Amino acid sequence: MKTKASGMKVVLAAGAGIVFTLPAAVTASEPASQGQGYPTKAIRMIVPFGTGSTTDTLARIVGQKFTETWGQPVVIDNRGGAGGNIGTEMVAKAAGDGYTLLMAAGSHAINPSLYGKLPYDAVRDFAPVTLIGSAPQLLIASMGLPANSVRELIALAAAKPGQLRYASGGNGSPSHLAMELFKSMARVDMVHVPYKGGDPVLVALLSGEMHLYFGNIRAMMPQVRAGKLKALAVTSPKRSPAVPDIPTIAESGLPGYSMMAWWGLLAPAATAKAIVLRLQTEVARMLKEPALRERLVAVGIDAVGSSPEEFGAYIRQEIKTWSKVVKEAGVRID
Repeated sequence: MKTKASGMKVVLAAGAGIVFTLPAAVTASEPASQGQGYPTKAIRMIVPFGTGSTTDTLARIVGQKFTETWGQPVVIDNRGGAGGNIGTEMVAKAAGDGYTLLMAAGSHAINPSLYGKLPYDAVRDFAPVTLIGSAPQLLIASMGLPANSVRELIALAAAKPGQLRYASGGNGSPSHLAMELFKSMARVDMVHVPYKGGDPVLVALLSGEMHLYFGNIRAMMPQVRAGKLKALAVTSPKRSPAVPDIPTIAESGLPGYSMMAWWGLLAPAATAKAIVLRLQTEVARMLKEPALRERLVAVGIDAVGSSPEEFGAYIRQEIKTWSKVVKEAGVRID
């Protein structure tokens, strides 16, 4: 999906708009026998964020399915810190034997532009396995904000430049960059206030200290249903099945806007293609199971699935997309 923001062409994560095939495990030119004996021991799946995060939850769901199918344990190793860079570096430098994997999130494509120098290359040091799922964010407003739609919000922000305050989970976080993209496309000026974690953000929104926030649907909707916060729109190109009554940003005042969180599986670059395809095929199989898809929906994730090649192309495009947004916003973490 393409959109324009201040003259820049932006290709965005489409989530519900992402259409990838779920290919067969091995092509005719790829000897299937190379991956047939895999795995023969425990697999370590590194999560570059803390326990309880959406990335961690997804890793445990996928790891459990791997264990059920292959009879080998999958050890979830949480290595959070530095915006995901610590755990990601561990996988980049691990042996390419298929026994160290990374449950990557959208920050994998943001960090190359956000940080001055990374100890790994987000493309060259990894073998893409598959895009697993995606999720829209929810544009939340405090109850006291005199705007009940995206159109009203844009009009209000235009009339009061620099007076509306929006919270984020930190400088360069997805919630921050989602609003930077919104500001760029709507051509409005709002003040960014970073917080450390979702709990302080929620307190600030409920008190009216903060006016706006892009948040997780599952985390925010209880407050919306209780009448304590307002949900203005979702960031996906199509309405989310989780909240079908809430319009998209694109349909309600800012055509072309789309921003999705995503998660996928990566392996070290030297991993044999046959092993990559064995992993991808198993994920494709599990994503077809209605029960598993329901588990993903329960944590706010829509199942996607892709070939390794499609996922690799997707990551490269995401890096290109967010480099433009980060540069235009002047965001940097050294």
